[in-house]
Amino acid sequence: MSGEFISLIVALMWTFTAIFAEIASKRMGTLVLNVWRMIITIVLLGALLWAFCGQPFPRFTTPQVWGWFLASGFMGFVFGDYCLFNAYVAMGSKYTQLFMTLASPFAAITAWALMGERMTWLALLGMIVTLTGISISILGKSETGKRRLKLPLRGVLLAIGAGLGQGTGLVLSKLGMQAYTAVVPLSETSVINLMPFSGTMIRATMGLLGFGLVLISSRKVSSMSIAWKDGKGSAAAMGAILLGPFFGVSLSLMAVNLTHAGVAQTIMALTPVLILWPSYLIFGTKVTLQEFLGAVIAVIGASLFFI
Repeated sequence: MSGEFISLIVALMWTFTAIFAEIASKRMGTLVLNVWRMIITIVLLGALLWAFCGQPFPRFTTPQVWGWFLASGFMGFVFGDYCLFNAYVAMGSKYTQLFMTLASPFAAITAWALMGERMTWLALLGMIVTLTGISISILGKSETGKRRLKLPLRGVLLAIGAGLGQGTGLVLSKLGMQAYTAVVPLSETSVINLMPFSGTMIRATMGLLGFGLVLISSRKVSSMSIAWKDGKGSAAAMGAILLGPFFGVSLSLMAVNLTHAGVAQTIMALTPVLILWPSYLIFGTKVTLQEFLGAVIAVIGASLFFI
């Protein structure tokens, strides 16, 4: 499969991941949910690697490989997901995913700075169009007729942080994949095929370390077992885990390894449009024409960034 097609699959997975994550975050709490996400993801990936590669942890890795993936795990999971899941609680998955279109310019800027990937004159236009689309969706009229932010400022700032974390984390993962590819023997076919899953396991290790330390310092460890007594919350959590860090993130690493990071991120940024219909069906969240057009414009802007 091509990197572009895999990116589209990831966009669909992340659409339902966002729905499940919003439900689970509100019922279990964002911190507890993220710790469980990392634990279960590591266990599942360990079982997968053991079955196909002979041991439950990444093989043929180097300090450089671990360094890039740990950095990616900090930006993508610890910082990015902390912002993302708290934004879900603050203003819902529909609006939060709209801000994830910012991951595309963040990814392009990071790839330009760290990898020397080409940026065209359309990049600035893409940024302007993306911000215009977001503004159309989140600004409403007050009683005096002036434009005002119709979302909580805290939620907006968290969503911007989530876009930053995802965009930079993706590029750091691509650097990790390149370093990993350089050291794995060509004869180790199974290891090569599962490199994206190995990378995700290293990223999840950083995620578990980061969220675990916060959980311990906040003295909420006892909440870990209590959370699973909520049947609806735990079912949503498993959906978010399987479609998110296990399959979704691993496939996103596969996508960026097969195509340009910016192209992959642009296709994966379709989630803000894809999520509108299921958000209405599940949460009853009304979608206005203004919000729909804003989401479409934001995605178009993200696409222009990489033409």
